[in-house]
Amino acid sequence: MTIRTDTPDRDHPRTALDAAGVRDAYRRWAGVYDAVFGGVSAFGRRRAVAEVNRLPGTRVLEVGVGTGLALPRYNGDKRVVGVDLSREMLEKAAQRVQAERLGQVVGLAEMDAEHMAFADGAFDIAVAMFTASVVPDAKRLFGEMSRVVRPGGHLLFVNHFAAENGPRWWVERAMAPLSRLLGWHPDFALRDLLDPELVQVEAMEACKPGGLFTLVRVRNQPGAGLAIAA
Repeated sequence: MTIRTDTPDRDHPRTALDAAGVRDAYRRWAGVYDAVFGGVSAFGRRRAVAEVNRLPGTRVLEVGVGTGLALPRYNGDKRVVGVDLSREMLEKAAQRVQAERLGQVVGLAEMDAEHMAFADGAFDIAVAMFTASVVPDAKRLFGEMSRVVRPGGHLLFVNHFAAENGPRWWVERAMAPLSRLLGWHPDFALRDLLDPELVQVEAMEACKPGGLFTLVRVRNQPGAGLAIAA
């Protein structure tokens, strides 16, 4: 089974997401998120943080930090800032930071990932785990992440990307109208996030379970994010 890198010609209904819809969805998920999604997403999170720890630079931005499941895995020499649109999820993350005394986490903030309040080039690395298919406009997310990461830094994404065919494709197609209720787009394609003609993808790696998620690593290039977000 292959992952779609083109813009899919969708002939099925797809419900638009907006910030209010995402907040509502994750207000519902906050109390059970770790139990429902923590296990299935664990390998992808571990792999993404391992890659962050391997890369040069200490200033790390985690976009869509959620309940902070990944925060304990960052090396002690990293300085991690996490942002999320959901106050309820951030409260869980703050409790985790305090309970586990995570000194590498230097800030948590309620923030719209498509309109972040950070200066240009404020970070060496930005990572979004299971976030790209949640935001209303993933290309704007990419543009903002590119803006706040220094040129030559890295952008990392772990996400589910739509299949081209097979049983999983049919399931994704059937679930697409439920996007607002779920809080993410089941039929999300890589090209919904970035334009491969403008962005050089350094690496793509399938993650367990069963390649359901993919780790994408991009070297930040000046101007690429602006072109995508425009």
